[in-house]
Amino acid sequence: MNATETTDVLIVGSGFGGSITAYHLAAGGAKVTVLERGPWLNSEEFDHDFKFGSSATRVFDFVVGDGMSVLGGNCVGGGSVVYFATMPRAPRFVFERHGSIGRRMWPAAIDRDALEPWYDRVAEALPVTPTSWDEVPYIGGVFAAACKAAGHTANPSPSAVDTSLCTNCNWMMSGCRFDAKRSLLLNYLPAALSHGAEIRPLHEVQKITKRDTGDYRVHYNTIDEVDYRQQTGSGTIDAKIVILAAGTAATPVILQRSEPELGRMPHAVGRYFSGNGERLNTAVLEDDKVRELLGLSRDEANAYGAYQIGRGPVVASWDRLDGDLPEYERFSLEQLYFPPGFGTILAQVPDAKGPSWYGPEKKEMLRKWRSWLTVFTMSEDDNEGVFGPPPPTGNSERLSQQLLGFGSLRYRPTENTLRGWEVSDAAVRDILEHNGLARVMPWTNDVIGAYTVHPLASCRIGDDPETSALDDRHELRGHPGIFVTDGSAVPGALTVNPAFTIAALAERAVPGIMHALRERGVEVHYGAPAPDGGGAARRGTAAAVRAVLG
Repeated sequence: MNATETTDVLIVGSGFGGSITAYHLAAGGAKVTVLERGPWLNSEEFDHDFKFGSSATRVFDFVVGDGMSVLGGNCVGGGSVVYFATMPRAPRFVFERHGSIGRRMWPAAIDRDALEPWYDRVAEALPVTPTSWDEVPYIGGVFAAACKAAGHTANPSPSAVDTSLCTNCNWMMSGCRFDAKRSLLLNYLPAALSHGAEIRPLHEVQKITKRDTGDYRVHYNTIDEVDYRQQTGSGTIDAKIVILAAGTAATPVILQRSEPELGRMPHAVGRYFSGNGERLNTAVLEDDKVRELLGLSRDEANAYGAYQIGRGPVVASWDRLDGDLPEYERFSLEQLYFPPGFGTILAQVPDAKGPSWYGPEKKEMLRKWRSWLTVFTMSEDDNEGVFGPPPPTGNSERLSQQLLGFGSLRYRPTENTLRGWEVSDAAVRDILEHNGLARVMPWTNDVIGAYTVHPLASCRIGDDPETSALDDRHELRGHPGIFVTDGSAVPGALTVNPAFTIAALAERAVPGIMHALRERGVEVHYGAPAPDGGGAARRGTAAAVRAVLG
């Protein structure tokens, strides 16, 4: 083992929660070290194929649990490299949710109004921009037309995509080789590097211990760039402040593994996991009906056949994002492209007489895959996921060289969660089966259980120590100087894509982290502009910053 190094701030993970804090703290004068378990890829390395060793296998972490599987980022830039860059703000009612605990989950200090200026800061930094109808690709237009025909509204989604650079290649889930998608590789991370932050890929943090001085010691393994099961070394780094941003499926595992030496963890560490109420339905469109829906007059037999052309969620139906509706019956629907792989495996055959997700009927369904349309539901769940004992290393027992592992998450959907899925499935059928446009079936849960690409809440913020691991400044209860700023800090399902909210919360957490650094003798100052130098959004957060820093 090498000699222990030292830094002011050690950040675990380089997604939204890690890169945003890294930038502001480094710009403020702190020595910042970021450890990222995945590789560091640049735009030219984002391949348009699924071969082993391509970006499609290197930048993902797919963890199969007991009843729930989680897909997340595993690379420098984290989830921002593999996300679809759809960036809506959470609805107001989300912050008033009670969920399974019967009282408000969010801290009293945070509601939509309080978070609004922090959203503005992120919007300026990435930036996040509206999408106009003339920028919506064909697949989004078909979904929008189907919504209108069935009496539902639909809107282009705000996004972090430069549409002047986008080619509608629909490979953005494996990283954008055209730099059209505004991942963190293009803004916060290079800005952090310019202020002296150090980012180390292929470093997997195992545990945290506490020194007699009150500082923390972070223990890590380095891993092979081809076979993530192979350890190439190990080391330790001492830091005055530790920020965990390893992701919802990894942050609680690190804390659980740390407990024997670090001390008792809050009850909520590794509990109250939310899959953001997510659900996927596949519609097999009838081309004649698509021609009729859109009023096309051309004679080609294939009026649609465009499933693989475009980009992620571009059009959303927000009819059910109504705070007056009962809890668990509120959700959003998005048109989505999911690349071949799990999407084709898990899609079920509508009206199947035999097996629904495999067999001769499924083979015939696959022949029409270009005429599929996938609809993505984000609803409300009961935070019913619980993590079991941690594996020996990492956050899962890796099954393959890259991508796949088995984790300790156990998930059993409650009647409330099932009700949300039932209501949302009915809405998808109402839209896409209207006038015979398509036949629809949800993805099967028989193979990998439920599934989520937006895991949340396994170390959530809150006011109640019994049901929240963090206080409202994201500091781990009973362990001053340890902060959590990734999706695990979000209290519960958001009913929309969560990246914007995770990023806004990370921006909001920075002044409190700086205050903790000052208390530990590190001279830091707050006030960095957006990564591109913009400062317009700073005015909205000035009062909140003064309240924390004095």
